Amino acid sequence: MGAVLGFIGSIGAGLFSVLATAGQVVLFAVSALGHCVRPPFYPRLLGRQMLEIGYFSLPVVALTAIFSGMVLALQSYTGFARFSAEGAVATVVVLSITRELGPVLAGLMVAGRIGAAIAAEIGTMRVTDQIDALTTLSTNPMKYLVVPRLVAATLVLPMLVVVADILGVMGGFIVGVFKLDFNAGAYMTRTWEFLKFEDVFSGLVKAAVFGFVIALMGCFQGYHSKGGAQGVGAATTNAVVSASILILVFNYVITELFFAR
Repeated sequence: MGAVLGFIGSIGAGLFSVLATAGQVVLFAVSALGHCVRPPFYPRLLGRQMLEIGYFSLPVVALTAIFSGMVLALQSYTGFARFSAEGAVATVVVLSITRELGPVLAGLMVAGRIGAAIAAEIGTMRVTDQIDALTTLSTNPMKYLVVPRLVAATLVLPMLVVVADILGVMGGFIVGVFKLDFNAGAYMTRTWEFLKFEDVFSGLVKAAVFGFVIALMGCFQGYHSKGGAQGVGAATTNAVVSASILILVFNYVITELFFAR
């Protein structure tokens, strides 16, 4: 009986810990959003973060997108060939890339690259007392460290997703035309015929939300890290894992809002 009560108690303690952390994240996000609209602003820091998050993430996002489109075309053709519906390959590729794979894969790649970097950078500043030094110098750490990263990630991730959409569809086109012997004109006609504005727009909305989530979790974990180098390592891991899980959760929520009937 004691072992059962101990097990239940550990579950309850874990649940309370999760809820407490969720509350801290919400309060942190509200505080950061409040600072986003109040001066002073740091445009130079914002530009630097947009360059770091957006431009330097282009190679990994581009490679992921183009090969995902190519694989998707191959797999779709293999499946549809069983039902003599090979003509639907172009439609499946463009809808899958713009609605799901473009924003989700770009978000996960950026979470692995940028979420970890943000948590490590801010976490190192926390454990070496540099954040306290900013406060001593009358500089608000939220405005100086958190706001530029939140705004930059929210703005540039939709741009990355536009690139991912184009390259993903191009990857499907390359495989469809040069390997599966589709007619290039017919493939593009099928692509444009079934593509709607809401397909692309929903992916861009997802991208903006994912960018905010990635930066938020990286900043939160780094800002609250403790325990020296080990604490920074734990914050980095937690930032990537939590951002990746939240990306998948919000992906479902936004898809439900846009396409549920």
